[in-house]
Amino acid sequence: MAGPSRPQFVLFGSSIVQMSYNIGGWGAILADLYARKADFVLRGYSGWNTRMALQVLDQVFPKDAAVQPSLVVVYFGGNDATKAHPSGLGAHVPLPEFVENMRKIIDHIKSLSDKTRVICLSSPPVNEAKIHEIFGNALDDQARTNEGCRIYSEALVELCQEMDVEAINLWTAIQQRDDWANACFIDGIHLSADGSKIVVKEMLKVLKKADWEPSLYWLSMPSEFPEDSPYYVVGPDGKTTVNVSGHICTWQKEWLNI
Repeated sequence: MAGPSRPQFVLFGSSIVQMSYNIGGWGAILADLYARKADFVLRGYSGWNTRMALQVLDQVFPKDAAVQPSLVVVYFGGNDATKAHPSGLGAHVPLPEFVENMRKIIDHIKSLSDKTRVICLSSPPVNEAKIHEIFGNALDDQARTNEGCRIYSEALVELCQEMDVEAINLWTAIQQRDDWANACFIDGIHLSADGSKIVVKEMLKVLKKADWEPSLYWLSMPSEFPEDSPYYVVGPDGKTTVNVSGHICTWQKEWLNI
């Protein structure tokens, strides 16, 4: 930890999380918006399912940590939803087990502190034709289908409603865009910059409306070191300086009216 303790936001999940810091990725956009307000911690593991997540849960989120996260964004399901491989190996997790694994993950994170909030992201849709174009027949015996993603997505949303946890149904949100299949993915599975913008929009909507104290919405959170200073750039009057601690950059303005 360097300097004053900012709120900590942890992104925990599989490749949708690991790749969220790519250029134009949803994690990178959020980290930029919260640059002087919260520290983002990336804990994304490509190829992982909920079984693997449970194995490291105490290591990633130790209950005796000196600082507990203010927010944890959890994404698993896309790998769990793949077709079962005949060998018994692979990422597939049967739906009932997936739901119970997610229940355990959510319960553990909620137990970290009274102020730790959780947002779950469901499986996004997939472009099956694009997957086949890029990967050929390599994944046919453990295929990822749009219908499978729908089933696991809806099951997660139902679980979150039961557990009073915020959930974002990415399977539905992404398909609101007419050209989603081509615009929202780089390979039929992982999100493009356009797909990531949908995640950011849905995340900010949840953070804005959530009745959390303190608020975790970027425009409601204080900036670190907000004080004015004679060392800032001198203003047009030639006598005072311009306090830029709360400055909103041009590229951030599209996120003002969510």
